[in-house]
Amino acid sequence: MTGLVWQSARQLTGTIRTGKLSAAELMAAAYDQIERLNPKVNAIVNLLPRDEALAAAHEQDQTRARGEALGALAGLPLAVKDLEDAQGFPTTFGFRPFAEAVAKADGEVAARMRQAGAIVIGKTNAPEFGLGSNTFNALFGATRNPYDLERTAGGSSGGAAVALATGMLAIADGSDMGGSLRNPAGFCNVVGFRPSIGRVPDQRAFGWLARLSTLGPMARNVGDAALLLSVQAGYCATDPLSRVEPDPGFSGALECDPRTLRIAFSPDLGGLPVQAEVRERISAAAAVFADLGADVENACPNLDGAMAVFQVQRAATLAALGKQLDQQVPDWRRHAKDTALWNIDKGSSLTADELIEAEIERTQIYRRAAGFFERYDILLCPAAQVAPFPIGNEWVREINGQPMTTYIDWMAVCCAITVISAPAISVPGGFTPDGLPVGLQIVGASGQDLKVLKVARLFEQATGHGKVRPPILEE
Repeated sequence: MTGLVWQSARQLTGTIRTGKLSAAELMAAAYDQIERLNPKVNAIVNLLPRDEALAAAHEQDQTRARGEALGALAGLPLAVKDLEDAQGFPTTFGFRPFAEAVAKADGEVAARMRQAGAIVIGKTNAPEFGLGSNTFNALFGATRNPYDLERTAGGSSGGAAVALATGMLAIADGSDMGGSLRNPAGFCNVVGFRPSIGRVPDQRAFGWLARLSTLGPMARNVGDAALLLSVQAGYCATDPLSRVEPDPGFSGALECDPRTLRIAFSPDLGGLPVQAEVRERISAAAAVFADLGADVENACPNLDGAMAVFQVQRAATLAALGKQLDQQVPDWRRHAKDTALWNIDKGSSLTADELIEAEIERTQIYRRAAGFFERYDILLCPAAQVAPFPIGNEWVREINGQPMTTYIDWMAVCCAITVISAPAISVPGGFTPDGLPVGLQIVGASGQDLKVLKVARLFEQATGHGKVRPPILEE
């Protein structure tokens, strides 16, 4: 049964639909893995009791036995990121005052995943309010990296990345403002895809101005991430930026001829500080594409000002969070971490001029990037500027001797890409000499999600880095 947890989501759903595998068998195998490994890594929280999860799986088996059609995610165990609502489970945001905040209904994306046959068994751990690329909080504690338990799993979708890397889940949802899908995927040797804004519905406070965040898929391979995206994506009338367009075919084959590709490669995204071992792996990834026959050039879009725009628009989003907290938990400041307080206060102090200037600057940066992607199909760069760092360090204070002023700055390689609303995926890019995973970030023009997935699949097939399992599995 152990081998079941390492099969792809596409394999598993296919065998469940044919009846060769029952959803209950898969669920039992998943719980065996969870019970063995989750106490070590702390990836899944508020886990459904085993008997209730098995009962839900049996219900799906009965549905198949009656001859009723099963969805694209038939029988797959799923733990929803603990920033999103899943009916019957608390949505805690990793925040003590929300420990018992049980959701009365699914969020839009959770509902889509359930309707496609996924069985929700719990939540995946996230930093408090999803802030910071190190998954820890005062409610549930820290999530540990399975490649080195003394290292961070990244964040904010850290619990999801670890659950995938350890075989507890085959697919996982996540969200990404400044790298929260891409960073933990890179740190844990799995796949995290940030779709174009509007591809996946998002119904949080900032639906229009200063939209930075999006939900998206995670998986152990690109094909499974694309399968999950096919369920998550699609028009939503209540999301003002939702894309109205035909299904691009995410669930189909991801074929790509490398000889047709013109690829830009930047190991530091135009001059950001990047650890030498990370830079080496990204340079090696560019060489892989060149060997496959792609036209690879050292080039980077002009992203000047992107980090300043990100800081302003992120803070504005968090000011809205602060207003919600004022209404829900009058003494919330007593419970919140320092970085959350700083960022919320920064947002509350913004002027109208600062907001307008950031929006104008973001538009100019977007237009420059659009021109860049008229010349290149894809941009390659790191998914993080550092390798996984010690779990006791809340955030990276310096890179190559260059101080990081805030808890966000060390993730500029992802934050700057966020500003141009581009689809971006982190795929396993190899390992440091110490055996720590490095993620390759593959970026495309806004709307070119399918192209990004195809190029990522090409690299995945050429290298096989994602097949390297974490040492914790052998303990």
